[in-house]
Amino acid sequence: MNHGGNMVGIEDVAAAAGVSTATVSRAIRGLPRVSPRTRAKILATAKELGYVPSSAASRLASGKTHTIGVLAPYVDRWFFGKAIAGVDRELHGRGYNLSLFNLGGRTQPRERLFSKAMVQKQIDALLLLCMYLHQEEIEDLHAIDMPLVVVGGPVPGLSNVGIDDYQAARTITEHLIELGHRHIALLHGQDDSDLNFSVPRIRVEGFHDAVHQAGLEFDPDTALFGNFTVESGVEAMRRFLELPAPRPTAIVCASDEMALGVMFEARRHGIRIPEELSVVGIDGHEMAAAVGLTTVWQDPTAQARRGTQMLLAELGGDEGAVHPENAEQRLIVRESTAPPRH
Repeated sequence: MNHGGNMVGIEDVAAAAGVSTATVSRAIRGLPRVSPRTRAKILATAKELGYVPSSAASRLASGKTHTIGVLAPYVDRWFFGKAIAGVDRELHGRGYNLSLFNLGGRTQPRERLFSKAMVQKQIDALLLLCMYLHQEEIEDLHAIDMPLVVVGGPVPGLSNVGIDDYQAARTITEHLIELGHRHIALLHGQDDSDLNFSVPRIRVEGFHDAVHQAGLEFDPDTALFGNFTVESGVEAMRRFLELPAPRPTAIVCASDEMALGVMFEARRHGIRIPEELSVVGIDGHEMAAAVGLTTVWQDPTAQARRGTQMLLAELGGDEGAVHPENAEQRLIVRESTAPPRH
């Protein structure tokens, strides 16, 4: 309420700032798709007019529920388990609770992401772990009235904390090409076209661009599919062994867990790594170090902590704290790769 005693409405702020009421609402709530300059102008105008946000916005600003929601497609997969632990570690000691929404994987029947249950829980902010999303769910995300950040693969129009998956796949493929490999197989995560799970697609693009840039041909018969698990790596290796000679001398796996499965099954069949087959992964799984797997390392725990820090800062009044940020990644060369035998 201003000094004159008249209630200042969102329409007044919109008129004074020369924007729509929807833009004012998004700016005050810290939602995406408002430029930093516009947001700063709106907040300054609101303060000048003495505008008091609605109770919902006030709740967000004060962090009254002291609960951060985490939306995950799985809790038992490596990346997601590490990320959830990162959120929990960051919230610990800050007086905030973690509310976990587990979708149970894409094969399970599920409700829309933003059901009444989530509203009833009254979370202050949402951290979304990279997952399969339907188009209508992406639209729901854009309309949500609370700060949110994505950790892992990008979601169109939302701020993301994660590695450059394209560059990770390109780097690991170029490592094999530099060693002299010319016939390289690809094991990537299944990517159903009607679902928007960006990581498998982006990593495949990085692989193909590296191969084409080097002037190499890719044999589509050597494209193998998995689902980011050790078991699917084992299955893929069995299919690889059925390929006609000469088989590829190296295989790029879109995750360390699939690469581990490939390595276990190769050794079961007496195929020596790296003498007969070079294997690479992406992720930086602890087991990868134990078995000597060459990989592009990342730290999902640190990524989730960073995303949580952004949400808490936004809730604490730091406008613009949520923003896209590239996470650390690096090539780690170990014993699973060597030049091909000619």
